[in-house]
Amino acid sequence: MEQFYNLIGSDMDAVDAVIRDRLHSDVVLVRQVAEYIIQSGGKRLRPALVLLAAGALSYRGRHHHELAAVIEFIHTATLLHDDVVDASDLRRGRETANAMFGNAASVLVGDFLYSRAFQMMVAVNDMRIMRVLSDATNVIAEGEVLQLMNCHDVRVDEEGYLQVIRYKTAKLFEAAAQLGAIVGGASPVVERAMSTYGMRLGTAFQLIDDVLDYSGAELETGKHLGDDLAEGKPTLPLIFVLQNGTPEQAACVRRAIENGGRDDLPKVLAAIRATGALDYAKRKAAGEAERAAIALEALPTSQYKDSLLELCSFAVARSH
Repeated sequence: MEQFYNLIGSDMDAVDAVIRDRLHSDVVLVRQVAEYIIQSGGKRLRPALVLLAAGALSYRGRHHHELAAVIEFIHTATLLHDDVVDASDLRRGRETANAMFGNAASVLVGDFLYSRAFQMMVAVNDMRIMRVLSDATNVIAEGEVLQLMNCHDVRVDEEGYLQVIRYKTAKLFEAAAQLGAIVGGASPVVERAMSTYGMRLGTAFQLIDDVLDYSGAELETGKHLGDDLAEGKPTLPLIFVLQNGTPEQAACVRRAIENGGRDDLPKVLAAIRATGALDYAKRKAAGEAERAAIALEALPTSQYKDSLLELCSFAVARSH
């Protein structure tokens, strides 16, 4: 990852400068909440995808800095709203914005970031870029609602779970990679390949997130073990146990999903380990990452392409 950030370090600095500039508001609370969440860490993978995709196509302008900041604002807005919906109190090892400033402030500042992102994309003055971003934002919202509907529902199968991932998480990865291709003047074939890359990479990334919810170290992941279980989310490890575990294991997981909370967490973890559910989810993630890497065959050889390939490995091998 150090090599990865060395390649785009100056571009990331430029994106950070755009973010700081565009976060300005005469309303003090808006600045406080937005700066708190923006500065709370994170890998900045989504804006980095814009930069890497553009670099792989030899783009040398500045629109990719603005668009990378737009992607980060949209992502940050979803985090603010997510944490309110999930009643989360910990993200990246820090108090969530809603725990620090309250739910109302978090929701409203999330709205500010969405609207600021749309102001910025309009300023780029490219209808295709506006279409990609507006469609992505709409699909992400649908994904949030789908996830809410799926909570505490033991009938959700693997395909229903993957649909939520593709809408809620992978769509912004897809948009980021596609935007880089658009500003880089990619052909329709390459643009589609980059969209596929982003979607597959984002799916792999979320699959591993869901694995880490049952296997990660809290100090590394920055969140509580079993958060998804507490919220009654039927993620792939749980779905696998429901479909492949013993009647007792399946009953335990079914009860945990329906009731939420962490009371059954030790038994659920035992069932997940006994059935090999985490290994299954990791294999699914590896398959998605492999498809992402195949999509990159459309790109010419470059350091940027190498870094995009490295992201496929990182998405699957990471511990946080």
